[in-house]
Formats: sequence, structure tokens, C-alpha cells
Amino acid sequence: MAAPDIQIDSRLEDLAERPPLGVIAADLVRRQPLGAAGLFIVLVMIFMAVFADFLTSYDPELNAFEDMHIAPGAEHYLGTDQFGRDILSRIIYGAQTALIIGFVAAFIGATLGLVLGVSSAYFGGRFDLIFQRVMDVFMAFPLIILALALVAIFGQKVENDVLLVIIAITIPFVPNCARVVRSSALAIREMPYIDAARALGYSHARIILCHMVPNVMAPYLIMVTAFVGQAILLEASLSYLGLGVQEPTAAWGLMLQGGAEEYAESAPWIAVFPGLAITFAVFGFNLFGDALRDVLDPKLRRR
Repeated sequence: MAAPDIQIDSRLEDLAERPPLGVIAADLVRRQPLGAAGLFIVLVMIFMAVFADFLTSYDPELNAFEDMHIAPGAEHYLGTDQFGRDILSRIIYGAQTALIIGFVAAFIGATLGLVLGVSSAYFGGRFDLIFQRVMDVFMAFPLIILALALVAIFGQKVENDVLLVIIAITIPFVPNCARVVRSSALAIREMPYIDAARALGYSHARIILCHMVPNVMAPYLIMVTAFVGQAILLEASLSYLGLGVQEPTAAWGLMLQGGAEEYAESAPWIAVFPGLAITFAVFGFNLFGDALRDVLDPKLRRR
């Protein structure tokens, strides 16, 4: 009966020795100040998206033509747009649209790229050669051009504009992640435990998913964080061009489109604040992704 007591006491001692959360946060700021700043921006954005109903007192989709083009002030902190809608409310609700599209597209695209990249490295030979040439074809196009082509292809088949944008952004992410993950999986394929798994008669799917995929999670996580920022920028670009999220949904690119040309001089706040929201969101995810790479990469950690 003494052994369980010893284990419980050791766990309590470990918990007692852990530094407080404030000390951990201070250490993070000291070691990765830019990464901490990026994480702060990401957390603020998530907070806005989750508690949007409690942070705003205006309906982001309700037109109020009597309140058009009101300058920023005490009643409307960031002013109103050409339809009389409160810009602050639309920016807060636009964070929901940006995060939904960003996280879903980044997760699905990176996960598909993870599985395909590891499979390509595992099988090698002709399969790897053909697969990489197909990936080269996709990577030959800039992300925005490929996304525009996919919107044109699936535009008549997908009625939900948010789902259409997610599909158009997800597919270009797959070859980018597959190429990065494959380079790490090539070294893992030669490890002795992979040969042992083959000798034991494990299936290819089990070896890939249970033995190779967990060992390439570091580049995968880095790619996911980088893809979220890219997805937010791509969604804003598509919406700005009129091929993404449609009115009256609150989306930063759509807000930027509405105020960038016609009201650039008479009501510049209509375009300035959505542009700043896009800038800070992409900047925050990029900083956080760079810091995550520094933490997860053993070579950079040694330096």
C-alpha cells in the first residue's frame, strides 16, 4: 500500500514545484517577445469572435440609412459605413468569419498535406515521382490565382459562399504542406523502427498514421499556424474582388471593398479600420508561427 502513496506524494511535489502561470508568461515574453505579441493578437481575435454578442450593441447586418457615414465618435467608436452599419460591430463579427475560414481551411489543407506527404515519402519510387510532379503543377500557380480558378470552377456547384471560400483556399494549401512534410518524412522512413514495423507485418496505413505521422508533427503545427494567416489574407482578397463572402455577412475584405474606392476621401474610416484588422491578424499569426518554429525546431532551439 506504500507505493501508491509515494506516487501521489511525488505528483503533488511536481505540482508544487511548477512555477505560477504569471512566471511562465513572463518567461515567454522574455524569450520570445515577438511570439508573445503575436499570441496576444491571436487571443484577442479569438476573444472577439467568441464573445461578439456581448461586445457589440449594434446588429452588424442591419441597415440604418439615417446613420450613414457617421465619423468615429462617442456613439460609434469607429464610425458607420455606407449603409449606416456600425463598423466596430462588423469588425468584431468579421473576426468570426475570418477565424472560421482560416482555421478550417488551414487544418483541413495541412492535414491532407500531412497524410499525402508522409505517404509519398513512405512509398517512394514511381508513386513519389508522379505525386511530386502533380504537386509541382499546383505549386506553379500563385495561391490567389489558384483560389480564383477554384472559385470559378466550384462557384455554380456550391451555394454557400463561406463553404466555397473554404474549398478554394484549402486545396492550394495541400501541396505546400505535403512538400514540407515529405522532406522530414524521408529521414524517418529510414529509421530502424519503421523496418521493424514492416517486419512485424503492420499494414502501410498503420505504419504511416501511427509511426510516421506523429514524428512530423512539428513542421505540421508550424504550417497550420502559417496557413491561418494566409487563409485570412486570401479570404479578404477574394471578398475584396467580389468572389468570396457576400453581403450582408460581416467580412473584413468585403468591408474594405465597400470603402476603398468610392468613399476613400469622404469617409476614409470605412476602409482604414478593416484594413488594419486584416494587417494585425495576419501579422499576429505570422509572429506566432515564427515563434512556434523556433520552439519546435531543435536546431534553432540549440542556438
